[in-house]
Amino acid sequence: MSADPPQRAVEVRRSARRRRTVSAYREGDRTVVLIPARMSEAEERRWVGVMLDKLAAQEGRRVLGDAELTARAERLSEQHFGGRARPSTVRWVTNQNTRWGSCTPSEGSIRLSHRLQGMPEYVVDYVLLHELAHLLVPGHGPRFWELLEAYPRTERARGYLEGVVAAERLPTVPADAED
Repeated sequence: MSADPPQRAVEVRRSARRRRTVSAYREGDRTVVLIPARMSEAEERRWVGVMLDKLAAQEGRRVLGDAELTARAERLSEQHFGGRARPSTVRWVTNQNTRWGSCTPSEGSIRLSHRLQGMPEYVVDYVLLHELAHLLVPGHGPRFWELLEAYPRTERARGYLEGVVAAERLPTVPADAED
């Protein structure tokens, strides 16, 4: 079995409005690279390689394994809840497509959606703290939200997640209509 990640399709989009910058992002199972229309094929090949490497490096830095996720949850519990929230398990799951995380207080288990992987650390920390707070207060009442006030980036993280959800609901524009 190979340790290499699966290959993604690459779509290059040229734009006459784009003058100097090159950017890239993941869109489903493909990578989209945006380049200026005037760029030569050789420059295009070079920049596609550079941007693929850059995206892979960013994603490689951000993805934590379950053991690191557990250690992070323990650290956050200590910092914000005085160590009172003690999960028995913390792990990534791939079956949560409408939730960012879930917690079963009776078991002490926390599960985070794989969709969080690659998001900024403060967002993952917020979702972890949200689920850790459920170990102390099961519902979403005033006591629960008071606990989360201990995290200074709560509103920013919630706004980020709301933006992700809103973006997922936007209609997709055909590639030929973007120029």
